[in-house]
Amino acid sequence: MSFPARITGAKTNELPRRSSRVSTGKIPNAKKPRPRPLSGLRDHIPFVLQGVLPRYSGPYSVGVMDIEVPVYTPRTFSHITRHGHHILKLETVLFTLYYPAAFGSGVGKDPGGNRKWSRQTWLPRPRIQLAKAYGKFAGIGDLGVPWFAATTMSTKIPAFRNSPPATHWPPADNSRHGGTKVKNQQGPPPPGGSEEPMFPLLFFSHGLGGTRTAYSSMCGEFASYGFVVCALEHRDGSGPRTFANHAKEGKGSMEEREGRGDVDHCKQDRKKGYDMIDYIFPKGNPKDTSPLNEKGIDEELRRAQIELRMAEIEEAYRVLRDIRNGKGDEVARRNLRREGYIGASSRGLEGNDWPSWRNRFHCERVTVAGHSFGAATVIEILRNADRFKNVHAGIIYDVWGAPIKPPVEDPRHRIHSPILGINSEAFMYWQSNFDAVKSLMEEAREQGAPAFLCTVRGSVHISQSDFTILYPHTCSFFFKATVNPQRAIDLNISASLEFLRGVTEGAGKSIIERCLTDEELLKTSVIDEIPDEHKPEDEWIAARLRIPHEFRTRLLAKLQRKLKRTRAGGLHKPGDEVWMHFKPEEEDIISWWKGQRLETVDPDKEAQQELGKSSDDEKETETPSGTEPPER
Repeated sequence: MSFPARITGAKTNELPRRSSRVSTGKIPNAKKPRPRPLSGLRDHIPFVLQGVLPRYSGPYSVGVMDIEVPVYTPRTFSHITRHGHHILKLETVLFTLYYPAAFGSGVGKDPGGNRKWSRQTWLPRPRIQLAKAYGKFAGIGDLGVPWFAATTMSTKIPAFRNSPPATHWPPADNSRHGGTKVKNQQGPPPPGGSEEPMFPLLFFSHGLGGTRTAYSSMCGEFASYGFVVCALEHRDGSGPRTFANHAKEGKGSMEEREGRGDVDHCKQDRKKGYDMIDYIFPKGNPKDTSPLNEKGIDEELRRAQIELRMAEIEEAYRVLRDIRNGKGDEVARRNLRREGYIGASSRGLEGNDWPSWRNRFHCERVTVAGHSFGAATVIEILRNADRFKNVHAGIIYDVWGAPIKPPVEDPRHRIHSPILGINSEAFMYWQSNFDAVKSLMEEAREQGAPAFLCTVRGSVHISQSDFTILYPHTCSFFFKATVNPQRAIDLNISASLEFLRGVTEGAGKSIIERCLTDEELLKTSVIDEIPDEHKPEDEWIAARLRIPHEFRTRLLAKLQRKLKRTRAGGLHKPGDEVWMHFKPEEEDIISWWKGQRLETVDPDKEAQQELGKSSDDEKETETPSGTEPPER
């Protein structure tokens, strides 16, 4: 079996790169970001220096809830230890759920009867602890606290805690044409559709240094377009800091877990009643993520982390099935993100109308998406279709290719599901990583699955997170990002929705078609040459872009955009903002669809059959990896 260049280090056949004398590299024809409702006064006063997250552009308002529950099977991953204790262990699963919210969210009293609605802070609680951890992760030490205190410690996510889920179809319009007023309007169901929509489910896996809220713009945008989004906070030492709570007594407590022999805890953790999990720097190789690191990655650590992440997604899926099947009150009873536990809001899950969640979203055809290391996690999930039976498509945002294992000989453990890759321009110039991404697209195509790969021009690695929105000038100055941060999010969401519309059927497709703002990005022609004007020097590869004559370039690009937008009809083409590198032929998509219809039953019919069971009669709990006995 031959190995790709990312493993062997062999010289690759690079795509030809266009000379800067030919390529402008600028984005003079870029569209403006989509219209969004204005942020309220509470987002600006009294903290006038605090960053503001814009509200979402889709036709739905967005609700949010935090859930942490003990896992079915607590266990450790790998033999890696620090101070005599395992550092990769799974005891609880934590995620933030973003979802389409009902009319009236944010108005009047909240579901728990409180006078004011609660909104989650962007920096997870306890915020001082997270600021310290980010300072350590970024190499600025204690400066992290004053930095975040001055910029984003009071920033809130524009979604309402514990809002009821939406039960209405949006109007047959979108915010680009109908304006933001569509968020308060109801439309008719599609022909042949149900009176109330059933939303598709998407899992999101964060990258290194991420949290469950670091990608709130992406997750909230998906929710505003009709998705239920489960954004995990991984406990694998890939985030700056996270806290794993334990029940104070009985099942799920430290004593109960240790008594079973599954996991171990140090004395300090036992005394506190929770685990604090910081970013794990590989021993002797702390910069294993760098493109210039001659040692390569810490394979044992990174692959064990991916295994832990996959297990967390299985556990989160089980929790969501319980909610969808009408057992949300049981989830609320087990929830550890409530008053009295670290990192929790005093509101917890109070006021949730759990019966309204029954049959509210699909669990049979799930999408998995992730950024960077999270995208590498998505690849391993797609390669294990026998374990993740309900996953039907994957989206990889700026995937980090180094931790991904070479494809195995057995074709059953290769990518058989549709896949979309969206690169940042900065990461695109990392040639060995770009080769790795293209090899993944080839792997999917060889198995007959539709595969797309594109790049958002002017973007950098963190353009798919909230950081470029909250720190636009910092990212522009240090990383040389040239794309409007909100427009970068729009392009990622548009391409993702276009992709999912093309590979989804049934009610899941109906809600996408109803909400979609179609920019026809995936119809962009494949380019033969990669422009290189913005390619940085080797020391900055993947980290930033290069802008020759920066002041003049930025000024002229702004003037050109303004002039061309005023011309009748405009001059915009999808290729002005997105480069396409890889896409299937039309007949390949048709062939894939024919194969799907021969192999599968109608997912909506299957869902109704599954939901027809009485929860009292269930003897087993279904997960993405099969069936398991009820929790002990």
